[in-house]
Amino acid sequence: MADTYCKDCKKYTEVVSDHAAGDTICSECGLVLEAHSIDETSEWRTFANESNDNDPVRVGGPYNPLLTDGGLSTVISKPNGSSGEFLNSSLGKWQGRGANPDRNLIQAFKSIAIMSDRLGLVTTIKDRANEIYKKVEDQKPLKGRNLDAILAACLYIACRQENKARTVKEICSVANGATKKEIGRAKEFIVKLLEGEMGSVEMGTIHAGDYMRRFCSNLGMTNQEVKAAQEVVQKAEDLDIRRSPISIAAAVIYIITQLSDDKKPLKDISIATRVAEGTIKNSYKDLYPHLSRLIPSWYAKEEELKNLSNP
Repeated sequence: MADTYCKDCKKYTEVVSDHAAGDTICSECGLVLEAHSIDETSEWRTFANESNDNDPVRVGGPYNPLLTDGGLSTVISKPNGSSGEFLNSSLGKWQGRGANPDRNLIQAFKSIAIMSDRLGLVTTIKDRANEIYKKVEDQKPLKGRNLDAILAACLYIACRQENKARTVKEICSVANGATKKEIGRAKEFIVKLLEGEMGSVEMGTIHAGDYMRRFCSNLGMTNQEVKAAQEVVQKAEDLDIRRSPISIAAAVIYIITQLSDDKKPLKDISIATRVAEGTIKNSYKDLYPHLSRLIPSWYAKEEELKNLSNP
């Protein structure tokens, strides 16, 4: 109940809302203060198969502009234990004739959502990946191609475009069996296809700093160590070191942790960053001559840098 001014009672009185009729009624004199109003609250129904199952289910999902009908189609449910009879019934035949044309698209969106959830990605990246996949499917049939690799590549491109880059190995870990090579080929296929449609595809430049905070968090590093690592990778961009940003990030983390009291084993850094131990060592070798310029003075003194092992 809520208080509303009643013209007949000449005062604020308690009112009753009749959601079915859309009426607002004064509880004292019975006057209908408002009629046929629209109830904007969530609509709930119970689609229970059992009489004692009263869990409410929200009616329908949100509107999706990427689907033909916006995702607002109707599905006739099957009675319990009568799937064969249902298919032969008139309702079953009508359901078959009206099969959702976006069935494959919906399944692809579900797969992208599962991968996004496993990687902890935000909704904007998932939506961008859905848009990319829809454009690819509209442009060219995907029959005969590895669909898991295509979906993973769409997610990889979406991360790049939203400046939340993930490594191919990270994407591969949730790609339902697609290999790193297959995802790489799928990415090239998608980029080439979209370039033919839009002229160019903005992917965003990858920097070592894009991975730094996530990698450091995986290793449980302190805020001071994270801050120092971020400063190092920013300074390293001015150097002509021909290594991938991921390898540089892993090598910087190795250096910073060796200068701290809590030294991390090379194996742990390799697992957290998904960079091979040999690659980290080679990147460390390239960075070693520039350590005096790279390591901030507030984090480590020059005498401490000399204690680092010479690669």
